[in-house]
Amino acid sequence: MADGSFDVLILGAGSGGYACALRAAQLGLSVGLVEKGNLGGTCLHVGCIPTKALLHAAEVADSTRDATQFGINATLEGVDMAGVNAYKDGVVSRLFKGLSGLIKSRGITVIEGEGRLTGPREVTVDGTAYTGRHVVLASGSYSKSLPGLDVDGERVITSEHALTLDRVPASVIVLGGGVIGCEFASVWKSFGADVTIVEALPRLVAAEDEASSKVLERAFRKRGIAFRTGTPFQSVKATDTGVAVTVEGGDVLEAELLLVAVGRGPSTAGLGYEEQGITLDRGFVVTDVRCRTSVEGVYAVGDIVPGLQLAHRGFQQGIFVAEEIAGLDPRPIDEAGIPRVTYSHPEIASVGLDEATAREQYGDEVETLTYDLGGNGKSQILNTQGFVKLVSRKDGPVLGVHMVGDRVGELIGEAQLIYGWEAHADDVAPLVHAHPTQNEALGEAHLALAGKPLHAHA
Repeated sequence: MADGSFDVLILGAGSGGYACALRAAQLGLSVGLVEKGNLGGTCLHVGCIPTKALLHAAEVADSTRDATQFGINATLEGVDMAGVNAYKDGVVSRLFKGLSGLIKSRGITVIEGEGRLTGPREVTVDGTAYTGRHVVLASGSYSKSLPGLDVDGERVITSEHALTLDRVPASVIVLGGGVIGCEFASVWKSFGADVTIVEALPRLVAAEDEASSKVLERAFRKRGIAFRTGTPFQSVKATDTGVAVTVEGGDVLEAELLLVAVGRGPSTAGLGYEEQGITLDRGFVVTDVRCRTSVEGVYAVGDIVPGLQLAHRGFQQGIFVAEEIAGLDPRPIDEAGIPRVTYSHPEIASVGLDEATAREQYGDEVETLTYDLGGNGKSQILNTQGFVKLVSRKDGPVLGVHMVGDRVGELIGEAQLIYGWEAHADDVAPLVHAHPTQNEALGEAHLALAGKPLHAHA
């Protein structure tokens, strides 16, 4: 290819963009990868990875605080946020170094700077135009706020600010009871802060099965995490000690910090998309099931595409588009088959349809089974509570798997296979699950659904 011209030109090097670049290069295509920040994007630097590092540090704090129940003499003297941040940043740094080396080894041309779509096949970066036979839009997302709610980065903060705090706040109001809000609420409570979640919807993690929400809410109450659901935000003002938040009904809540965790918006404004004929809907790039935009030869992946804003969705879309461009005719991604995990304490993990959606689609054909982790030996050892809930069609395949409990996110791989392969309970029941593992809970649930419960009541 001529200088500045590529088979695949990608705008954004986050999860979707860099995955597309790696797979395209692997398939022998020349790749240009435009990025104004660091390779890895939100997920690696200010999202998934640093957040989960904080959550692990929080788990260590809880384990230390509760050590005596395991016969271990230990006391939690406090949380050294400088040390926590050094640990978190070390994880990010190692992964960033590995990713940078991987990108370089594949012969991918990294174009540093802010890119803008200036033609159907053209991206301009700092005055230099680059072209591609195919263009992939992967510009990612940003932390949203609400009308009239100004984020100052000090008293009113987003998740990005929260990741760089040099102290444990005495008290926090978390605006938003979704995944991000519940994860930070969990971290701060483990670190010793007083936490209150304010959520406009009727329940926490409202995108999950209602039963999962109820178990998480019960666990949060037990941990002393306060929450107010069905409570819209009205206003916030600064006080001598922090913030005062007024909610619908007139109640005023005070805390040192307000974390705004009301979701993420697509980063598409000012990038030239609409000018080049790309169809947008509320800022999101509209695509078909093959990630094609309204302009021929231009694809979009990741958080700018309507749907789940998850790093692994972006990864898979990026791989899909690279294979599509290379002519491999990959199978479209089943959005319902994308696993979802909330890494709070306890965790929530799910794949497939929740019970309400399944009943909308299949009516009385739907049956459910809930296996309590109380019957699982490893969960007892870990001192965690929760369940595995199966949603299936009667005498048919499993339509959804929903789990709550510490570390259940590690079980979602098998659950995804069960859903993806349209397995019946009778298909899974004979599989041997190692003992004692939490993984057994999936086996036990399917044994029970197949009519032959073992460590569960008939």
